[in-house]
Amino acid sequence: MGKLKVITKEEGATEKAEPKVSASAKLPKKKVTSGILFVEATFNNTKVIFSDKQGNSLFWSSAGSLGFRGAKKGTPFAASKVGDVIGEKAAALGIKDAHVIVKGVGSGREPTIRAFMARGFEITSIEDRTPIPHNGPKQKKPRRV
Repeated sequence: MGKLKVITKEEGATEKAEPKVSASAKLPKKKVTSGILFVEATFNNTKVIFSDKQGNSLFWSSAGSLGFRGAKKGTPFAASKVGDVIGEKAAALGIKDAHVIVKGVGSGREPTIRAFMARGFEITSIEDRTPIPHNGPKQKKPRRV
């Protein structure tokens, strides 16, 4: 074992205490009052991105990042937890209202928006951008006999 070094304070010296800032308590770089909430609800997962009006993403979350695994990621309960986390982050930034864009056919479409609204945000509009094929999938080749 090494030697133990003892440090003592001198009588006349005073140390200036610096405030410690934790990494999780980031201060917002810009003031945002409204934004766009992108919800992608698939059968296997629910992903949510919050961006400003220009489309620059501010923060995101998903059911998988919250610890849900396997088939539980696609449940409405997991989606409501994602909406709750996004609402918490948005409240820290001082956001008042949001425009919602929904994409996908999963079961997490509505619970995500409801959980976000439960935090006290006003939803200005909801837009559905689920991709729809115009002519369906490619047809099978004709059978050769």
